[in-house]
Amino acid sequence: MYPGNYYVIRPATAEDQRSLHRLAELDGRRPLSGPALIGEIGGIPAAALSLSDGRLIADPFQQTAVLSQVLRIRAGALQAYSRTPSLADRVRAAMAPFRAAHASQA
Repeated sequence: MYPGNYYVIRPATAEDQRSLHRLAELDGRRPLSGPALIGEIGGIPAAALSLSDGRLIADPFQQTAVLSQVLRIRAGALQAYSRTPSLADRVRAAMAPFRAAHASQA
């Protein structure tokens, strides 16, 4: 079992391009393009997941199976969050029938 802070999951930045290229080279795959999440073990990037196409690259010399799953879970959570309407939009949608009824009475 891993403690909750064993991995650091964060969005990739422009400064991470070198690390992403290194991971891709180690994994024998092409580098990721577009937005990505990086998973670190001990402060060193060990795996990365493309948020565009879901491709995963990982350091084959580290134990990254659990980290890979955590990256996929985080990506799924980010996608679900982006699809969820804002609170203001949900309140407007819930109030729409009442507004329509009020407008027809006026």
